[in-house]
Parts: sequence; structure tokens; C-alpha cells
Amino acid sequence: MTDTTTFSVALHNETATAQLMADLALLVGPGDVITLTGDLGAGKTAAARSLIRYLAGDETLEVPSPTFTLVQGYELPPFPVMHADLYRVEDESELEEIGLSPLPDATLVLIEWPERAPSAMPADRIDIALTHRPALGSSARAADITGHGRAAAIVARLKALREFLDASGYMEATRRRMAGDASTRSYARLLRDDSIVILMNFPQRPDGAALYNGKSYSAAVHLAENVKPFVAIAEGLRAQGISAPAIHHSNLDHGFLITEDFGNEGVIEGDPPRPIGERYEAATDLLAMLHGKALPETLPLDGKTYEIPLFDVEAMLIEIGLMPEWYLPDRNAPLSDEKRAEFFAMWRELLSTPLAAPKTWIIRDYHSPNLIWLAERTGIARVGVIDFQDTVLGPHSYDVVSLLQDARIDVPENIELTLLSRYIKARRAQDTSFDAAGFAELCRRPNKPDSGSIYRPLAKTSVFWRRSSRMIAGLERDRWRDRRTSAATAGLFSNAGFRRR
Repeated sequence: MTDTTTFSVALHNETATAQLMADLALLVGPGDVITLTGDLGAGKTAAARSLIRYLAGDETLEVPSPTFTLVQGYELPPFPVMHADLYRVEDESELEEIGLSPLPDATLVLIEWPERAPSAMPADRIDIALTHRPALGSSARAADITGHGRAAAIVARLKALREFLDASGYMEATRRRMAGDASTRSYARLLRDDSIVILMNFPQRPDGAALYNGKSYSAAVHLAENVKPFVAIAEGLRAQGISAPAIHHSNLDHGFLITEDFGNEGVIEGDPPRPIGERYEAATDLLAMLHGKALPETLPLDGKTYEIPLFDVEAMLIEIGLMPEWYLPDRNAPLSDEKRAEFFAMWRELLSTPLAAPKTWIIRDYHSPNLIWLAERTGIARVGVIDFQDTVLGPHSYDVVSLLQDARIDVPENIELTLLSRYIKARRAQDTSFDAAGFAELCRRPNKPDSGSIYRPLAKTSVFWRRSSRMIAGLERDRWRDRRTSAATAGLFSNAGFRRR
């Protein structure tokens, strides 16, 4: 028997329909199927149009009814969408001709009049049944939303989201789509009166395969698996005087937040992008300030405590291991068992020095895409930090390298060295015993262990090539200071098909 979840919504006008479809759009993705049923004029096309325009980020996008074309396709920023109308379909065999049998992969599919081909509809789908409700107004509708099979969980989450928005006073807010990131999270801007806030949808991360000492990858390397670390770290950063978004409303059980909106002003400019000096200086000062403090290892969270994970050597080696596990085989250059053992032995030795250093909070993704410039504030408060849920305890050098050797842009070497000197000067002003030479040595080495973590999702993008080239350039520039390590590294990269320039 197929699981189902159903709830009903009164839609007083087209604005209410647009709000409902925007909320649903926050939760669906490629591979999902939404069917729309109802009499002629019930509002099926209007509902589909609202969802498509929301995903497009364009309220004026032309979205015609596909009654005569049968299928309309849209290449939208997050993923492709197919909008179909089966009203004129007389036999299910026609679905193959219009590209609906089988259903397309990696595409969100909206189907009006699904009852014209009932046996062709997938078991896992969302059905929205629209009916007129003249008692509520001439343009009022009722929507009965049912999730079938695996889609039942989406509909249950949609109901919980609508209840959260209602309780928070944002049910009537205008929704605006925001670009997502490489995670299960999704975001929308909520506009109400003259204020703008951000709605975050942070579902529980699904359990992955237990491939790493009985743990999934995310658990083994301490990635946040729900919204709770974000809330705890946000409050912890704010307590240290750092601009993390204020959290106005939260539902920790379901993973919904309404937070402060920092806007879109970044810390880079130009094409190709380059650092804005003043902004990178402030971002560097922020790290120096934070690293000069004795920081707690546990934080308050909803009447309980949250323990910040320790980024130990095993977690670091799993991150580093993504290179021989994923990238090198993809480049047809897998390591032999002997070279693989040599690779990990080399990195274990290299990591011994930074792991022996004092611990601090590693924000972990402290680089240009996750830093927002807040010009109306002063000092380090001008740097808004927005991606910190994966914070762990580890060496001070990690985030400094993350910022100054940014994976996504080229930070000129003279700027990198100037900012490194600025950081060291600030630390020595706080503590005359700060080991400047030792810290500089750590930052010269490619000691940031998640260099391998981009290979899986970004192995075929320019981001990967920029980061690989930067890593090799760093090896060449610093020469590793250890001939044995340098020789081992050269051999491994040679096997991977790299050549030094």
C-alpha cells in the first residue's frame, strides 16, 4: 500500500496561489513530479506558472498554457522544468511521442490533467487538486495537496513550513528565490512591509553509506547534519562580536529558520574576480581577533549544549583521501596500494605539526563566497559571515589559508603575504609569545586538508583546476623544505598526470 500525506489550503486569490507554489518550490527538485487536477478554469496553469516564475526569478516570464503544444520546457537557474498538459491526449501511448514516457531525468515535471493517463503517473508524486470556492470570493480556490510514496515526506514538510510561516507572521510575505549552495539547504527572501529576511530550509541530512569506520562521510568529517549547529555557532560568533545573521524565528525540529538578511555585497570585484583590499584586511583582522581569544568548546542551544566537534587527524585524512578515492581514478591515474599507503603516511606526518598547535574555532568555509560586506557597520563587524554550520575545533592556520589562498579566485602572492603579515602583527600585539615564524611556515605549506573535498562535486570545473594549479604552485614556491616529502609528493602528482611548469 502506498503511503500518502494530505492537507488542504484555502487560496483566496492568485497571490495566495503564488505563495503556496513558492513554498513548494523551496522543497522540490529535479526528478520530482507534480500533478495538477481540477475542472476547466480551476487554476492549474496559474499554479504551474507561479512555480515556474518563482524558480526563474522573473515575475514577467511568459509561461503559456501547454494545451496546444502539450509540453513546454524551461531551462531555469536551479534545474530544468517540463510543463505538460494532457487534456488532448487520447491514448497513453502518445506520452512517448511528447517526451513523457519515460519521464525525463534530472527535471522537475508539472503535469496538468494527469487523469488522461492515470497508469502512466509515477507512484512517487505530489498531486494538487484545485476546486472553486465561491463562498470565499470570486477568485478563491481550495487546494488539496497529496503526497504519494516518497513524495509524502515533501508534503508533510510543506505543511510544517506553512505552519512555521504562519506562526512567525510571514505567511503573507512575498517570496523571492535565492540561489542555493551545494547542500540540501534552500533559501528564499521574505519581503514584508519595508523589511527583508531570509527563510532557510535545512532538512535533516539523509544518512549516507557507512564507508568510513562505520560512519557516513558527513558524520566522519563532522559536517552539520541538521540546523542545530548553525544556530549554536551563529549565537557563538555573535557573542564574540562577529556579524553572523541574527535568528528571528526558528523551528529546530523541522529545520526552518528566519534570519537577518545581509544582502549581496561581497568582498571581491572585477572579471576575473580579485580581492578588494579593505575588505580582505577586515576579514583578516576578524580571524586575528577570534584566534586571540580563549573560545569555549561547548555552546548553549535551546536550553541544552552543543559540543563543537574536534577536527582530528582521521577526519582530515578522510577529506584528503577524496583525491585518491575519486579524482585520480576519474583521471585514469589510480594509485597502487603502495603509493596510496605512501600518500597517507606523508599527509599524516605533515599534519602532525598543525594538529599539535593550539585549537580554535575553524569556520571551515571562510572564503570569498561566504563573506558579505556590511558597509554601514564598523571594524570587523563589516564582515558578515554566513556559512559556518560545519565549524570544528582545529589549528589557527586553517581559516587563514582558506581566506588567503582562496579556492575560487586568484589572490596575488603579494596580497597574500601582506595579509599574512597583517594577521601575524595583530596576533603578536595580543600575545608577544605568538610564534610568528612557526605560523608562517604552516601557512606556506598546503596544510589545508580539505583540498581533496572539491574533487567529487567539482572535478570537471574550472574551480578544481584553479585550486589544483594553486596547490602545485604553492608546492613549487615553498619547495616543502623537506626533500623526502617533496620527492614523494612529486611522484604522486606525476602518477596523476601533472607536470611542473
